[in-house]
Amino acid sequence: MNIPELSTAMASNQLLNQVGTAMLSKSLDDAESAGASMVQMMDRSMELSVNPSVGSNIDVLV
Repeated sequence: MNIPELSTAMASNQLLNQVGTAMLSKSLDDAESAGASMVQMMDRSMELSVNPSVGSNIDVLV
């Protein structure tokens, strides 16, 4: 393999890594935003509930 081909391949690989990292960062930001919205929605629904103690605990098995 000659030097120009190696340089092009390395630059392409670096670009793909940067794009992947940017996409992962965006995905994490979206997930964090969705989680915060869900918590806010649950808090608001508990405030409006007639019996706020019902449904305040969730059992989850993984």
